[in-house]
Amino acid sequence: MVLTFRNVHNWYIGSGDEGVETAFTGFYKALKKGGVLGVVEHRMPENLDQVENKRSGYMKQSYVIAAAEKSGFKLVATSEINANAKDTAQHPKGVWTLPPSLRLGDEDKAKYLAIGESDRMTLKYVK
Repeated sequence: MVLTFRNVHNWYIGSGDEGVETAFTGFYKALKKGGVLGVVEHRMPENLDQVENKRSGYMKQSYVIAAAEKSGFKLVATSEINANAKDTAQHPKGVWTLPPSLRLGDEDKAKYLAIGESDRMTLKYVK
């Protein structure tokens, strides 16, 4: 089993599509047949542009699903356990505007605390 929490955006920010592909391909190679990959990631609304918002810390769910499937994984389940409908994914300092980081400090702190942590996708794949 491989579990990754809030990392896909780091691979994407650092190395673009290639960084994401390298990670998922590595996970696929590491797992035996029937192995499970779990992914939790900050979710960008599908109507936003992934490239324009590259440094936001958010990823489109469709992008993450396609990247894992390109590496050979089969999506077998999704969950909304980490969903947060209050999060628009459009904040001055990206996902880090929200708690626990609160990158703006006291500026609009009550607003961001009321939103809470980011909206996140939770995905389960099998090799």
